[in-house]
Amino acid sequence: MARTVFGVVLCSASFSSQAQAVNPSAPEQTLPPLTLAQAETVAIANQPRMLAAQLRARASAQRIREARSSLYPTIAFNATGVGVADTGTATAAGALTTSSISDRFAYGGNLVQLVTDFGRTSALIASSRSSAEAQADLATLTTAQVKLNVRRAYYEVLGSEAVLHAADDALNNRKLISKQIGALAQSQLRSTLDVNFAGVLESEAELAVVRAQSTVQQMRVHLASTMGLQQPIVAPVADVALPAPLDADPTSLLPQADTQRADLSAAQAQQKAAAQFALSEKRLSYPTLSAAGVAGEIPFHDHTLHDNYAAAGFNLNIPVFNGGLFAARRSEAELEASARTRDAEELKLEVNEQVRDGWYRADEAFRSLDVSARLVAQSKEALRLAKARYDAGLGSIVELNEAQLNETSAEIGAADATYSYLISRADLDYAAGLLN
Repeated sequence: MARTVFGVVLCSASFSSQAQAVNPSAPEQTLPPLTLAQAETVAIANQPRMLAAQLRARASAQRIREARSSLYPTIAFNATGVGVADTGTATAAGALTTSSISDRFAYGGNLVQLVTDFGRTSALIASSRSSAEAQADLATLTTAQVKLNVRRAYYEVLGSEAVLHAADDALNNRKLISKQIGALAQSQLRSTLDVNFAGVLESEAELAVVRAQSTVQQMRVHLASTMGLQQPIVAPVADVALPAPLDADPTSLLPQADTQRADLSAAQAQQKAAAQFALSEKRLSYPTLSAAGVAGEIPFHDHTLHDNYAAAGFNLNIPVFNGGLFAARRSEAELEASARTRDAEELKLEVNEQVRDGWYRADEAFRSLDVSARLVAQSKEALRLAKARYDAGLGSIVELNEAQLNETSAEIGAADATYSYLISRADLDYAAGLLN
C-alpha cells in the first residue's frame, strides 16, 4: 500500500537533522535504519530543553562581565542647555540653600573610577563565575537527561516491536491450528466445540496484534518527541547489542558518580557561589574609595561662567549606620551559604542511593534474562507436546489453548526482560554520570 513516510536525515558535518517526506511509492523498508547514536545526536541538536539549557548557560556567563564592570572606569558625555527667565534666577524651594541658574550651553564628559572597595567586587565576580559554572553543569545534566529519555524511548520501541512479533507468531500459529481443526471437523474427527474454541483463540490473538500495533505506534511517537521531532519515526529502528557485564559491586561506581554527576557538580558550584556572595555582603560595611574627573567647554554662557571647566577629586564613603541593613544582608547570605552546603550533602546521599538502586535493578534484570530464555524453551516444548497430544486425541482444546497462552506469554516476557535490562542499564549509566 502506497503511503507517505517521514525519515530522519542526518547531516554528518553539522550533526543537524530534520524529518523529511519520502516518496509515497517507496516502501518503508527502503529507509535506512535509525541507530541509537543517530537518535541521540538528533535529540541533542533539536530538543528544545537542550537548546534552552545552553542559552541559559550563555546568559549566566554574562553575569561575570556585569560584576567585573565595576572595576573599570565609567565615562559619560553630557550636553546641557539652559535659558533663565531673569538674570540672577535661583532655586529656592526644596533645598536649604539657594542655587543660581545661568544662561548657558555646555558639553563635556565625566569619569568615575573605583579605587578600592576592599575586595567586595572581587567576591561578586567569584560568585558570578561559580554561578556560571553551576549553570554550565545544569546544561550538561540536561544533555544526560535527554540521552536517557532517548535511550528509554528507543528501547521501548524495540520492546514493543518484539511484543508485536510474538503476537504475530501467535496469531499465525492459531490460524493454522484453527484451519486444521476446521478441516478435521468437516471429516467429523473434531467436534463443533473445538472449532468454536479455536475461533475464539484466533480472535483473541488478532486482538492482541491490534493492541501491539497501537503500542508500537505510540512508542514511535514518544521516541520522536524525545528527539525533538514533530513527525513520528517511521524508519526501521536498529537493534542493539547487550552492554558489557555489570561490575561485581555498585561500590566501584560511587567515586565515578561523585566526580561526574553534573547535578552534584552544579550543587557544589552553587554552594561556592553562595559562600562568595556572603563574603561580598560582609564587605558592604567596608569603606569605598572612588576617583572622579570632569572637563568640558561652554561656548555660550553669561558673564558668571568661564569658557571651559575641569576638575578632579575623590570620594571616600565610610558606612556608619543604616538601621542594620548591611548586618541583615550579611546574615541572610551566610545562612543561605550554609543551606547550600546541606543541599549538596543531601544530593550526594541521593546520588549514592540512585547508583546502588540502579545497580541492583540492572543486576536483577540481567539475571532474569537466562530465566526468561529457559522459560521460552520450556513453553515451546510444552506447546509441542500439547499439540501432539491433541492431534493424537489424548488432549483437549483447553489444554492446547493453555499451552499456547503460556508460550506467547513466555515470548513476550523474554522480550520484556531483554529491553527492561537495557532500560535499567541506561538508568544506571545516568546515575553514575556516564551519559554527560
